[in-house]
Amino acid sequence: MESQTHSEVVEAPIQACFDAIVDFERYPDWFSGISACEVLEADPAAGRWTVRYELNMVIKTITYTLAYEAQSPRLIRWRLVEGDVNSIEGSYELEALEDGVTDATCTQVVDIGFWIPGPIKRTFEKTALVDSVRELKKAIEAGVA
Repeated sequence: MESQTHSEVVEAPIQACFDAIVDFERYPDWFSGISACEVLEADPAAGRWTVRYELNMVIKTITYTLAYEAQSPRLIRWRLVEGDVNSIEGSYELEALEDGVTDATCTQVVDIGFWIPGPIKRTFEKTALVDSVRELKKAIEAGVA
């Protein structure tokens, strides 16, 4: 499994970026691959959430549950609890660059657990990560997330 990383500069304050990332129930509104999302457990004060997703991968729709731990407003980490994939681990690291501008870096390692030819799998993983960070940026800057 290869780690994928992508960064975007977001024209929004760091707290707005953090708040958008942990507003899980709104993901289907702006994240094109997510068709459903349900927060199963939430303790925002402790920076912990458990969230179930339904993801349309075009070739297959998968369901998975992630556990999140966060240190507001700079770090959000997640790991797979259960689902149709073998493993997911990732993080968002947020850095305030200047007043109202944030660098958002997402790193993720995914083992989908079913066979896809190597070159297609690597392209899909990288494209999915890049698209998700760009969709987050677009949603935050448009005030949708």
